[in-house]
Amino acid sequence: MEIMKSEFEMSMMGELNYFLGLQVKQLKDDIFLNQAKYCKDLLRKFEMDKCKPISTPFSTSYHLDQDEAGIPVDKTKYRGLIGSLLYLTASRPDIMFVVCMCARFQFAPKESHFNAAKRILKYLQGTKEFGLWYPGNISLFWLL
Repeated sequence: MEIMKSEFEMSMMGELNYFLGLQVKQLKDDIFLNQAKYCKDLLRKFEMDKCKPISTPFSTSYHLDQDEAGIPVDKTKYRGLIGSLLYLTASRPDIMFVVCMCARFQFAPKESHFNAAKRILKYLQGTKEFGLWYPGNISLFWLL
């Protein structure tokens, strides 16, 4: 904190709990960031808050492609889901690859793409509390 105060003009307003939708938990030397509340709201918004959780966000045996013969889905709903998931990747690098894979099909989403995105939601159901942990014993330089 002293390093930050020497570099930036700061005022102490108490312990930081939330910042741009990120929940911040400050321990003695460590910091933990997550978006558990956002994740719960996302699951509720897409009516997946009662779904059964799964252990992986994507199946290794599944191949996601254009699916030209697939059944089209509502573009607005699909794009809303993908946008919400992209925002969640700020604290969830474990879903970055599969969310970006689903994002490739926003122009003409099919049912197979929507099902892949819903699988991510099922994964999130069981991992809502996941986030980023920054141990206090590393240099501040690496956090910037």
